[in-house]
Amino acid sequence: MSDRQRLILIVDDDYDFLEINRIILEGAGYRVAEATNPDEARIRIADEVPDLIITDLMMESLDAGFAFSASLKDDPRTADVPIIISTSVTSALGLDFRPRSAEDMAKMRVNAYFDKPIDARALLAKVAELLETAD
Repeated sequence: MSDRQRLILIVDDDYDFLEINRIILEGAGYRVAEATNPDEARIRIADEVPDLIITDLMMESLDAGFAFSASLKDDPRTADVPIIISTSVTSALGLDFRPRSAEDMAKMRVNAYFDKPIDARALLAKVAELLETAD
């Protein structure tokens, strides 16, 4: 890997979430791109494939993040890009999407899962781990 700054794409329809996590990630030395929905994210990805993607679960539909993640894993350009999914659906709607095993995570087609709000230290540790594994 070159010395260029790693690019992280955050996809979320919550502007506060985008802003808070952009500040956290940029503070740790990452470049950050933002999108408010999967279609906007695909446009950003067409310009530059990110090194890692953080996506919300519930955007225009309850499972938009899962569908978006699956489409990325099916695309040869983005198949190896680590994906972190985040959600507040557990607290907001009482639904529990949390993976219980590696098999659950594989079915979700994501590399990590966080309930919102995401602890900054835990997020940065997971981002660093996934980027190291992806090298």
